[in-house]
Amino acid sequence: MQFELSTFMSCSDEYVSHTYSNNLVQISPLAQAKLKKAKYGISNHSAVELCHWTKKSFTNEGQCYKHKFYGISTHRCMEMTPAALNCENRCVYCWRPAEFYDTLTMPEDVVDEPEVIIQNLLKERRKLIIGYLGNKKADINKVHQSLLPEHYAISLSGEPTMYPKLPKLIRYLKTQENTKSIFLVTNGQEPEMLYRLSNENALPTQIYLSSNASNKRMFYKINRPRYNDAWERWHKSLQFLSQVTTRTVMRMTLIRGYNDSLQFLPEFANKICSGNPHFIELKSYMHVGMSTNRLEASQMLDMEEIRQYANALCGLLPEFTIMDESEISRIVVLQNQNRFVDRWIQGYEK
Repeated sequence: MQFELSTFMSCSDEYVSHTYSNNLVQISPLAQAKLKKAKYGISNHSAVELCHWTKKSFTNEGQCYKHKFYGISTHRCMEMTPAALNCENRCVYCWRPAEFYDTLTMPEDVVDEPEVIIQNLLKERRKLIIGYLGNKKADINKVHQSLLPEHYAISLSGEPTMYPKLPKLIRYLKTQENTKSIFLVTNGQEPEMLYRLSNENALPTQIYLSSNASNKRMFYKINRPRYNDAWERWHKSLQFLSQVTTRTVMRMTLIRGYNDSLQFLPEFANKICSGNPHFIELKSYMHVGMSTNRLEASQMLDMEEIRQYANALCGLLPEFTIMDESEISRIVVLQNQNRFVDRWIQGYEK
């Protein structure tokens, strides 16, 4: 999704992210128009998109790194969010229109039920897919299969743990006939929701915790949080990671001049020890979308730099070994040998 800052700022006096209709919160008409132009499907406060790799997979031109690392079927992955324009942070590297998120609350009585979200987003996703049936380069079997998702990536945009009915949403996804896996990506600002997922039998297959800072100063500089106790909130989520029974990942986005210096490695190693994740994904910042208004292309790390960082981190954390990498996505993944789980998600072909 490639937002242009000027298209929002030209109407900034009138712009709001959300409105209310029939006592339900909705993305505002102006914001919906921008999202739909960027090829998003919208349902009130929720959204779905066909990512770059899903489109590539239709024409057998590549697979997402999640396929290479964990076995996920790229063409049957549904990337969605129940909180498209809601987030507690304004991360400097985010390629979404974070400057225009206008609320820190999603009251339970004004949000859609999970069944409504999923059924509406499946319809919107179908609209995005159906055109590929006329693409001569497309694998028609893959296109048809993609209409029935096997994997749900709850991320896309905004912060999904702000959605107050998230446990019910995940339990609903598990009842869908073709579901094999569910991934949840969180910034760690809603630790109470993470504990609810565990207590309410609603854990996803794998939880990602964004872990981009090794100290408080760096955290506020990169994540630009709206909560005064954001650093403490994140630490509660880190503690949750160390205790939860489902698969866990600490994802570190490295940005030149912000958090890439090897001098911070001991601090990062300390945080990783506290979280004790099954996997660590080290990835470079990518100069795309709205982030291009905040950062420079030169602040991306090249693949060799990511490899060097990964090797240095393994030197401090001998329980972690390099599991795999994706050069095109500039990611190296490390695996915890002391808290070992099979990298391959059950039910997928290796």
